[in-house]
Amino acid sequence: MGLEALVPLAVTVAIFLLLVDLMHRRQRWTARYPPGPLPLPGLGNLLHVDFQNTPYCFDQLRRRFGDVFSLQLAWTPVVVLNGLAAVREALVTRGEDTADRPPAPIYQVLGFGPRSQGKRRWGQRPRFRGPRVNSYRSLSCADRAWGPGRETEIKASEWAEDSGPGNHLHWGGVILARYGPAWREQRRFSVSTLRNLGLGKKSLEQWVTEEASCLCAAFADHSGRPFRPNGLLNKAVSNVIASLTCGRRFEYDDPRFLKLLDLAQEGLKEETGFLREVLNAIPVLLHIPGVAGKVLHSQKAFLAQLDELLTEHRMIWNPAQPPRDLTEAFLAEMEKAKGNPESSFNDENLRMVVADLFLAGMVTTSTTLAWGLLLMILHPDVQRRVQQEIDDVIGQVRRPEMGDQARMPYTTAVIHEVQRFGDIVPLGVTHMTSRDIEVQGFRIPKGTTLFTNLSSVLKDEAVWEKPFRFHPEHFLDAQGHFVKPEAFLPFSAGRRTCLGEPLARMELFLFFTCLLQRFSFSVPAGQPQPSHSRVVSFLVIPSPYELCAVPR
Repeated sequence: MGLEALVPLAVTVAIFLLLVDLMHRRQRWTARYPPGPLPLPGLGNLLHVDFQNTPYCFDQLRRRFGDVFSLQLAWTPVVVLNGLAAVREALVTRGEDTADRPPAPIYQVLGFGPRSQGKRRWGQRPRFRGPRVNSYRSLSCADRAWGPGRETEIKASEWAEDSGPGNHLHWGGVILARYGPAWREQRRFSVSTLRNLGLGKKSLEQWVTEEASCLCAAFADHSGRPFRPNGLLNKAVSNVIASLTCGRRFEYDDPRFLKLLDLAQEGLKEETGFLREVLNAIPVLLHIPGVAGKVLHSQKAFLAQLDELLTEHRMIWNPAQPPRDLTEAFLAEMEKAKGNPESSFNDENLRMVVADLFLAGMVTTSTTLAWGLLLMILHPDVQRRVQQEIDDVIGQVRRPEMGDQARMPYTTAVIHEVQRFGDIVPLGVTHMTSRDIEVQGFRIPKGTTLFTNLSSVLKDEAVWEKPFRFHPEHFLDAQGHFVKPEAFLPFSAGRRTCLGEPLARMELFLFFTCLLQRFSFSVPAGQPQPSHSRVVSFLVIPSPYELCAVPR
């Protein structure tokens, strides 16, 4: 074929692509569609967004276009909502219409997606080469570690084949699941199971306080020398989640546990970045040989580790006994659902639900605690006042209890201000409109992806007296009583509000008060004062710092 023949073909292809591009951006021309930067052909606004610091980028666009503005990420229409009024109108007033999640094609490389189906079923009871675990949460810190056991016939890696792209299930789990009957069933199950396992009751409170004692012992091992607290905080919070999901805890030096936590942390970093957004916006690129293998390495490895744990748990599960944890409760529901093709209780959803709870429950609470300790060493006057309230209400011997919280308004205010100031999930999780809606007078068509800028609410200058400073008085009235402003939305709002909010509130209070009861925290001698600076990705974490924990 000569060069002359290629020219008409190239022109035809270019015209076709331009028409497709115009078709995807036609809704921008509808009446009252939110304003936004002019998208480029094909790419849309992908080059206008800094995916390494999206909250800052959105703040700059908000200054130009207002509280409700639009973007076009390749061919995906996006609307960003800023400020309390817009966020509440979308998530609460129009909650039924904004509760859906947009498709994320990139997760098909993990086996999550609209055609996700396992190659092997739980009913086949796969076996692997690894330790059998017999210890449970009723044992002591030392005794409840993973113990040695006999080897079985099949290597654990074989179970990692459980899923892949190209099959028939809808999005599963509870965080990324599409809004519908399956999500409602799993949300209902998760809430009721956590409640049955002790959430809001004395039993779970005892697990948390026991883990807090283990955490304090690990802090004490540093004997007042400088150390970074993040790793220990991750381990303590993860053990609470492990107790709920798998009925067991790990010792802090368990190699398997350490690997799981490292993979979880690295996996979170994969939730942001230009390549990830391009592949989500233009999913056909995932079919290019080699491309799918370049993304989500850590998340794949994390799920492989999780598959091993779930396989182990299935092998020691006794259906005749009442469920001791969420995994066993899920397996019991799977037994009841056999033969029902409409049920969402299947092996794929078990994997997704446990992964959702483990990841969301671990990183958010431990990161908030890391912010809390940083702010205590930067504001020693606040630390002393919290400790005085602890001494007055609890003393230095008895363990803190949730019943103490009502008599500790200042400590409660400090914890809430840590959450507000830390602002660890600034953009929450994306939503999608399931029908045409109107927000703040702007028309948002069905199928539009919504970013809810929670940071714009938690740092709203019209609501908070000192939005960019750490100021516990934001949550105290003139009489010193605790108050919670309407703009306090760290767990989002509406139908998709954080499932683990009650657990997170319990953990934050018990861990924080236990640590402040036992230790005084300070900047290590000879080191410069840490800053409030932050490392921004999907999760906002404080810049690395060290502290000294001196027993009181």
